[in-house]
Amino acid sequence: MPRQYRSTIALLALAAGLGACASQRFDGPRVRGPAQQAAIDNIAPAMPSGAVTSAPLAPPPGATAAPDEAPIGAQASIAPPPASNVIPEPVVAPPPAPPVVASGRASVVGAWDAKDATGGSCKVTLSSAPALDLYKASAAGCPNKDLAKVTAWDFRDGEVYLYQQGGTVAARLRQGGGALDGALTKSGASLALVR
Repeated sequence: MPRQYRSTIALLALAAGLGACASQRFDGPRVRGPAQQAAIDNIAPAMPSGAVTSAPLAPPPGATAAPDEAPIGAQASIAPPPASNVIPEPVVAPPPAPPVVASGRASVVGAWDAKDATGGSCKVTLSSAPALDLYKASAAGCPNKDLAKVTAWDFRDGEVYLYQQGGTVAARLRQGGGALDGALTKSGASLALVR
C-alpha cells in the first residue's frame, strides 16, 4: 500500500475514534444507520486480515545506514557471557613493610645508653639546641674519661660525631637499625649507643 494512503487511513481512523468518543461522552451511545456505515466504509476501506509481521524501517531519503549499525527498530540480541569454570583466587594482602628506621640528625636527638668495650655504661644526651656550628651534648656517669668529657655533637655523612670541649672528636658512630655503633677515637675501643 502506498505511503500516502496509509497516512490518510490512519488520520481517518483517528478522527472516527475521536468522534465516537466525543459522541458517547456527551450524547450517550449512538447507533449508526446504514448510510453512515456506508460512508465510513467508503472513506476507510477494510484492512486485510492475516498474520502481522514487522520489519526494520528503511533509512530516510538521502540517508544511508552504516553497515555496522542495526536498522532503526531492530533489536539486538544480547547473549549472556559464557559461564566460567575458573574459581577466582582469593585476594591476599601483601606482607607488611618492614618498619622504617628514620635516619638523619633529628632521628638521633634524645637520651641514649652508652656501652663501651669494657662493659661500662652511662647516659649520653644529644640535644637539638645549637652550640656554635654543632649541637649540645652531655654525658653523665661515664667511667670512660674521653666519653665523660663530651659536650657537643654533629651529624655528617650518615655518622654521628661526639666532641669534647675544645673541638676534639671523642667518638664516631654510624646508625644501624635503632642503635648507633662505632668507636672511641683515641683508643679505638668499640662504643654503642642504644635507646
